[in-house]
Amino acid sequence: MTSNSGLISGISISHQRASLKQLEAATADSQKELVADLRSESGVEEAYVLQTCNRVEAYVVTDDEAVGRQLLAETFADVPADIVRKLDHEESLEHLLRVSAGLESLVLGEDQILGQIRDAYQDAQTMDGIGPVLEDGVTKAIHVGERARTETTINEGVVSLASAAVRLAAERHGLDGANAAVIGAGEMGQLAAKRLAPRVGKLVVANRTIARANSVAKSIDEPVAMETRGLDQLAETIDDADILIAATASSEWIVDPETLADTSETFVIDITRPRDIPPAADAFDHLTVYDLDRLEAVTEKTRQMRREAAQEVETIVDEEFELLLDQYKRKQADQVISAMYESAERVKARELEETFEKLDLDEESEAVVESMADTLVSQLLAPPTNSLRDAAAADDWTTIHTALRLFNPNINEADAGLAEMAPGGMPDSVDASDVDAIPEHVREQLPAGLLEEFEE
Repeated sequence: MTSNSGLISGISISHQRASLKQLEAATADSQKELVADLRSESGVEEAYVLQTCNRVEAYVVTDDEAVGRQLLAETFADVPADIVRKLDHEESLEHLLRVSAGLESLVLGEDQILGQIRDAYQDAQTMDGIGPVLEDGVTKAIHVGERARTETTINEGVVSLASAAVRLAAERHGLDGANAAVIGAGEMGQLAAKRLAPRVGKLVVANRTIARANSVAKSIDEPVAMETRGLDQLAETIDDADILIAATASSEWIVDPETLADTSETFVIDITRPRDIPPAADAFDHLTVYDLDRLEAVTEKTRQMRREAAQEVETIVDEEFELLLDQYKRKQADQVISAMYESAERVKARELEETFEKLDLDEESEAVVESMADTLVSQLLAPPTNSLRDAAAADDWTTIHTALRLFNPNINEADAGLAEMAPGGMPDSVDASDVDAIPEHVREQLPAGLLEEFEE
């Protein structure tokens, strides 16, 4: 188990800077395998990897942040530098919160990312990648994602054209038991197919290249009757379909009006511009055609609603981020306080041993003296403990470090876990000027004997 003093280094490659092809090239074969590889590196105490269709992200926890940054740079050395976003400790934490809240998604506020973060968390746990630092960070991110979706409307309505098309088909035609076809295996076609799959009786994916259509079919986990076809079977595909969603990237019509004139009754939704389905199809009685203009009116209303909700989510993220930083600071202060108590316990044990050697006490009397010593230690250390936690919250690491050395001048600064947290590093020893630098309200609460002994 790692200490709470490690620092996170992160790297993010996402749709905001990278193309789909670049994202595919950066994606590892498995989240688990990449976590295991990162954990096997010297100095890495924790690791977390998040891979989705739109992002590849990796985080490591090390005592030295430079070690983490270098390792991630080597791991993603083949990725173009201009599509990589490097994240330090606090940037990594804030970014995780924003991703989970849906603020960094291609579709603002989408729900899928929250489940993907949970899955990545479980994968990292399986590979021993989660310790106290990432445990706090990732679980806080999940909490923020849940708050964003329960306290705001950021995930309500539909904002993708594919989702809007499927909802329209469900409302105006009905999906149960229907034969559905999606023409096009790009991003929109894939999303439409995934939305249709759990609700229809049969699903056909047609594309210019069969290999791409097969790839979309393999990505669908739903137990639906699936078939893939080429565009040379387009007339048959349309004729068989109760519902047709056209989503190719073609610059011209994919079917001519004469072919459509001979097809059976079909509910057609064309989500492309320029259109896949020729305008002449609107005049056929056996075809019900909805085009992009009719869908965009619905999706734009939702986008505006989500943009307004995003402002509320930003406030939630800011609030939870500050709480998370405070949580880390208190844990780091608690490490110092724990060392302080251990030092006091050693002094107490030594003094009790010497006292019992000088006095001829029975067991009951020794127990009374030992109890009194415990009470003295607790009462003496309670006020400085509170002050040290307040100092941590105020980023006053010099006060914490100096007070710690007063209790144990030989303490190893690496064990205290503070060297990286303190601006400018920490001194190897403490002199009178360091003691003078301790704020008066803290000095007043430290046991006077210790200060007097040190100053002498």
